[in-house]
Amino acid sequence: MTDFIDRRTVLKGAAAAGAASLIAAPAIAQANYPSRPITMICPWGAGGGTDATARIVAQLLEKDLGQPVNVVNRTGGSGVVGHSAIATAAPDGYNIGMLTVEIAMMHHQGLTDLKSTSYTSLALMNEDPPGVQVSTSGPYKDIKALADAIKAAPPGKLKASGTGQGGIWHLALIGWLVAMGLKPDHVAWVPSNGAAPGMQDLAAGGIEIVTCSVPEARAMIDAGKAKSLAIMASARNPQFKDVPTLNETLGINYSIGAWRGIGAPKGLPPEIAAKLTAALKKAFDSKDYQDFMNSRGFGMKFADGKGFADFMAASDASMASAMKAAGLAKG
Repeated sequence: MTDFIDRRTVLKGAAAAGAASLIAAPAIAQANYPSRPITMICPWGAGGGTDATARIVAQLLEKDLGQPVNVVNRTGGSGVVGHSAIATAAPDGYNIGMLTVEIAMMHHQGLTDLKSTSYTSLALMNEDPPGVQVSTSGPYKDIKALADAIKAAPPGKLKASGTGQGGIWHLALIGWLVAMGLKPDHVAWVPSNGAAPGMQDLAAGGIEIVTCSVPEARAMIDAGKAKSLAIMASARNPQFKDVPTLNETLGINYSIGAWRGIGAPKGLPPEIAAKLTAALKKAFDSKDYQDFMNSRGFGMKFADGKGFADFMAASDASMASAMKAAGLAKG
């Protein structure tokens, strides 16, 4: 009988020790985080603005965290493929990714069920508002002259471009037109494969307006073929301090923008999330990041995890409004 009791006691003790080790293991792993390389998923192609931003952030995280941070481009489906890869990865801190403004748009278009709440928000790193660009050979000396011409023109006479149908820069135009009391299609949209082709079409005289970020228009502006009349933001971009806001010039308090931030799969342990957010804030404040973004004219805007979640929710509401007005939202 004594042997049986002793054996049972030993087995119970072993089971308890095993359970304790299972509980302790995640805590130890989190305390030692990161202990191996981290993957950063980028939903857009190599060489673009999102990819460039992802790589400078990854480089600075490596320096701070002491582990490689490898950028992997997962493209396709207008951003759905990469954003899905981030959402469905293991929530262990070794899989993070770039979340972009498209996550506030794709579910309204019926492309995916993913939305901002599908992730653990870590930090907002960048926001670029659209500018209103025209050709230097055109008749518009300032944004008021252009706005007056738009209002006076028959629907569809003036044409604009800068991205595909229903893309962020198309929605920027729609929001501005609606804010002026016009119908969403008062200016005809000419789809393009991005801002660069749109700016080329502007310089060639095929369209009158391009709504894209000023950094994307910079090459044509520097070449003297285009000028930016205003930006759709609450404040001027220090890199383009001569470009006023719509509010300054037209009294229209309308802002929108493309943005980029870092997120992780839902369910990331809070301790790891906090460590990553702190590292991202350090990266954002660094001279390397500031110099990199300034050299490209990219807007810099930081928010911590909660701030980024709130920012994405507001962006989602803004996108929903513009897409419904344009008849681009499903359901």
